[in-house]
Amino acid sequence: MSPARALLRRDITLAFRAGGGAMLAVAFFGTIAALVPLGVGADLPLLGRIAGGILWVAAALAALLSLDRLFQADFEDGGLDLIALSPLSLEAAAGLKILAHWLTTGLPLTLISPLLGLFFNLPSEGYAALIGGLAMGTPALSAVGAIGAALTLSVRRGGLILALIVLPLVTPAVIFGAGAVLTALEGGGTGAILLLAAFSLGAVVLSPFAAAAAVRLNLAG
Repeated sequence: MSPARALLRRDITLAFRAGGGAMLAVAFFGTIAALVPLGVGADLPLLGRIAGGILWVAAALAALLSLDRLFQADFEDGGLDLIALSPLSLEAAAGLKILAHWLTTGLPLTLISPLLGLFFNLPSEGYAALIGGLAMGTPALSAVGAIGAALTLSVRRGGLILALIVLPLVTPAVIFGAGAVLTALEGGGTGAILLLAAFSLGAVVLSPFAAAAAVRLNLAG
């Protein structure tokens, strides 16, 4: 088995074993989606209008739950040093970890989003924008989150700092993703979804290099 495939398979396996991080994110996403309609009330038109925004905020918060496991466990047990000495470059390793995080967090959130849309009485016109937007935008959540996780490696109990770093950076994805759903409901254009795709592409391309640089600084220190 190639080093890249072995690392990807290992991280996916650990995501489902180590404290249930992947399933915890999905459960958190579903819980928020179930509780918000109870708080807002039985105003079905209002629920349908805010569905995109609430589900995108829930997805961003759910993705945060497992970000601290992206590099921290390997940093503490010395596994990150072995990865740095392996044939894989740190950039490639960071990219694979981002992919593993998306496969175990972003993809499941995208797949269950149509079911959660029912809780909000989301009109049928909004489902394509919701699913497509999450499919394009959740990789950005994992990618930007990896940079924050790498920066806070040496910070003890850095979960709060990680959230403070990542949440402002993923705000464009939330805005564009929610805007795409609202635009679809109003019969508008595709500007928001195109901006979301551009933001996500930029984050996915640049984040492995930024995360690898942050990991090198922490390993050197």
